[in-house]
Amino acid sequence: MHVTDIFRYSKGASHLDIEIDLHPNYHHFTGTPGLPRLLLESGINPSAHVDGPDARRRPVISLRSTPRTAGNESNPWHDAFDLDHGHVRYYGDHKATTVGLPGATPGNRALLDEWRLHAGTTVAERRLAAPLLMYRSAAVQVGGRRVHQGYVEFAGLGVIERLEYVVQRDAKSGRSFPNLLLDIAVLELPNDSLDMRFIDDRRDPTLSAAASLRNAPPSWRRWVRDGRLAVPQVRRRVLAARVLTAAQQLPETTEDKQLLQKLHAFFDGRKHAFELLASHVAASVLGDAGGRYRAGWITRAGGDGGMDFVGRLDVGTPDNNTPLVVLGQAKCIKPSSSVSPDEVARLVARLRRGWVGVFVTTGAFSKQAQVEIIDDQYPVVLVAGQALVTHVQRIAAAQSDGDIDALLDQVAAEYDSQVVYRRPEEVLGA
Repeated sequence: MHVTDIFRYSKGASHLDIEIDLHPNYHHFTGTPGLPRLLLESGINPSAHVDGPDARRRPVISLRSTPRTAGNESNPWHDAFDLDHGHVRYYGDHKATTVGLPGATPGNRALLDEWRLHAGTTVAERRLAAPLLMYRSAAVQVGGRRVHQGYVEFAGLGVIERLEYVVQRDAKSGRSFPNLLLDIAVLELPNDSLDMRFIDDRRDPTLSAAASLRNAPPSWRRWVRDGRLAVPQVRRRVLAARVLTAAQQLPETTEDKQLLQKLHAFFDGRKHAFELLASHVAASVLGDAGGRYRAGWITRAGGDGGMDFVGRLDVGTPDNNTPLVVLGQAKCIKPSSSVSPDEVARLVARLRRGWVGVFVTTGAFSKQAQVEIIDDQYPVVLVAGQALVTHVQRIAAAQSDGDIDALLDQVAAEYDSQVVYRRPEEVLGA
């Protein structure tokens, strides 16, 4: 089962059907002949216990959330799913009309039992802990209309990080009631997919708790081994896939490596002139995205406050568009060096609402610099060594018949004439 895949859920569907209504059949992917179905009829769906050769265990708990109906009498809970950062906040199934303490309902009682194992301090306890499979209701288009019932999105595999007792208030009746609130860590999965043989093994009474881990994902096995200390390392983080290593940002071929070294050597003694080349590269990068870029000017050396060049990006059609200020930063460093988060932060600090940043370097960007840009969703384009080489080659082909030396000499000669002192927003009137 792949995270974010949407499945057709129908209680009476046959597990033999791979698809139903053009969507994968939930029961086909979760069902095993001879074993009870893993149903999603409630918010909290504990499977029946299994008496293994070493201990009794609950194979799995399936959690279902229905954000569309959150806040009404039948669903007074507002669950929160942040799959990109591997975190889910999930409320128990106690309601204003429920009599007793938060463990009075079967769902909450199962979660309390499992919490003791998820918070266990020994490997033996964590081996018995039930994996949490998480789903949330999804809306799909069927026959030209939007359908909200009968479809679920798989939200991943989780462990309980924290459980607390809370008091909620029913919006309709105004009554307060106690409940459970769970912080769940969503674990990293190979290719974002869960091998359901792991769950089948946990349902097999002939397998010990240790043997039932044979098809478990690496993240689950590490959590069983190391406990809560492992959670930061095994938590699902989508942005991690967007963070590039230094090797991925720098040239691979000998020819491109030599060109990057040449660019660094040429501008090493005149790094301010590199700002004009960076401006040309920014125009090439943003132009590739379909925008119309207009070069502005180069800022004066010293006291630039985190910006080296200014440009304008017109987004939209010629008759219907909006102009955006582009602030650029350029850094000529050894290709083996990297740009730190603090250096990127200087550019970010200058951006105003609706402005775009471009940072061009002959090196690479550190992992943390990339994480901060991605995680905080800053509108900054990072152009490292390989991209720099690619766009320099394009610019040379267009302006100097592919002659790199001629292009660099032209940039160095024009630098002084491009330096002016103006406020960035003046480029909008250009």
